[in-house]
Amino acid sequence: MFDLLALDFKFKYIVDILLVAAILYEGYRLLRRSGAVNLFWGILAFIVVWFLVKFVFQLDLTAAMFDRIIAVGALALIVIFQEEIRALFYRIGSRFRGLQFKHLRAASQTMEDKRAEAILRACSNMSRTRTGALIVIAGKQDLKEFADTGERIDARISTRMIENIFFKNTPLHDGALIIVGDRLHSAACILPVSKNQDIPQHYGLRHRAALGLTERCDALAIVVSEETGKISIASDGQIKEVSEDLILVNLSAAFDRSRTE
Repeated sequence: MFDLLALDFKFKYIVDILLVAAILYEGYRLLRRSGAVNLFWGILAFIVVWFLVKFVFQLDLTAAMFDRIIAVGALALIVIFQEEIRALFYRIGSRFRGLQFKHLRAASQTMEDKRAEAILRACSNMSRTRTGALIVIAGKQDLKEFADTGERIDARISTRMIENIFFKNTPLHDGALIIVGDRLHSAACILPVSKNQDIPQHYGLRHRAALGLTERCDALAIVVSEETGKISIASDGQIKEVSEDLILVNLSAAFDRSRTE
């Protein structure tokens, strides 16, 4: 009986340590993405000192002062990093929803494939001509605040229409094209730029805008580089250069995710 109690006691401590480690790691990623990684180390040092004062040396007066500072500091951090915290909880919720069973319908899947292929052809053509483009596929989260910064189009998804929008001499090429469902919703939209300091230097403003949007919501963003013609995909706050096959897979998944309740 004693061995079982001791084992249970040790197991609880292991779980406790793992939970704290996970929270600290997510906090580090959150602050690194916002360019405030030094703040993380400062907070961590403060927590270590507070732990020593309260639980090791048991300095009651100093510990009470630290408790007050932590209470006020936690509220201040929530106010300062409200956008980053919202993005973090949204990603957690998106991953939880991903565990739910998805019902696929053949007719809808065929329509999604056609939309994905039209976008892929447009991206491939713009890649060959080195035409810069930023295309956003809306997910479950409403993108109205970003769509309202551009011009409403409300057109059917087609390769030629997308290419015309991003043609250099058109007034709508400088900005993002937002696609909602089966419609080209708005063009020349302004997106939030990521504050992530780890973004490679060769990435331009389009890449930073794509990353900034996907840090906040479940949208998928496709970027065609004007300098190199390479195609990148941004989702869940991550961006990477991809092949055409992966573009098609990601587009199909994005359309499927946007319609699945």
